[in-house]
Amino acid sequence: MQQEMKYIYTVYKKGSFSKAAEELYLTQPALSISVQKVEQEIGLPLFNRDKKPLELTEAGMLYIQKIEQIQHLEEELTAQLNDLTDLKTGHLKVGGTHYFNSYILPPVLAEFKRRFPGIDLELTEASSWELLHMVKENVIDLTFNCTPKPSDKLRRIPVFQDTILLAVPNLFPVNRLLKKASLSSEDVLARKFKNPDCPAVTMEPFADTPFILLTPGNNLYSRSMKFFKEASVKPNITMEVTQLVTSFHLSRAGIGAAFISDWMLTHVHSEMSYYKIASPSAIRTFDIVTSGRNYLSKAQQAFIVLFQNYYLK
Repeated sequence: MQQEMKYIYTVYKKGSFSKAAEELYLTQPALSISVQKVEQEIGLPLFNRDKKPLELTEAGMLYIQKIEQIQHLEEELTAQLNDLTDLKTGHLKVGGTHYFNSYILPPVLAEFKRRFPGIDLELTEASSWELLHMVKENVIDLTFNCTPKPSDKLRRIPVFQDTILLAVPNLFPVNRLLKKASLSSEDVLARKFKNPDCPAVTMEPFADTPFILLTPGNNLYSRSMKFFKEASVKPNITMEVTQLVTSFHLSRAGIGAAFISDWMLTHVHSEMSYYKIASPSAIRTFDIVTSGRNYLSKAQQAFIVLFQNYYLK
């Protein structure tokens, strides 16, 4: 991509000449002169400089659209050229949430590095919606998402399932009423909740139990609200956090009950009771999500196959 295009795109992304100049290691006057030169060549302004942050003019919107098309073509060319090396060189940018990066991805990433040491592997951590935006903007090559019936035009391949369980500190009195339904950490590690005859609970017995929930906008928050709605129960929310892993650690400290993924239990412990939830929404199917516009590189394909082989045995 030409230098002037890079300058203009950075101004657009940063929303100001001063921030873009800092990002590009230029002085603001030098950056302004470069952008004005392009505007003089095309005979139209690209930015409405009276607005803060800067707004694109109609010509600017067209210019940015074409820059992004050029970026896509350059990235596709690079991926196709890398594919000629049969995965001996290349770059793969993977994005995951804290939960995915901590509990799901490590063995797959380790095996990918072992098999394809020449591929430069980059891992990004952010929220689910931020990661989807990064895929759309080609900041990362792939991510994971469990949005039911998505309406976007991204490419999605089902690769993984987890089960949402209810984790309740043993000191909470509700556990005494539900002894027949409760599961120990050892039971969860043995996957007993997968058995059809494993008792499942609704949220009705937990109407007075304090809960640690994820913040609105998170997929698990929506599912949690569905669990309560199905039981006609208003949740007693004692705390809201942004990360699934954080809610689990707070729950284990005795602050409140929490919804967790079955994959988060990695060893036997005695301070918690777990419950299978009587709702179809307790099963989450995750897709690997890639851009629907871009060429699917051999590195992406190899990662997808490796992930499927590990988790869809």
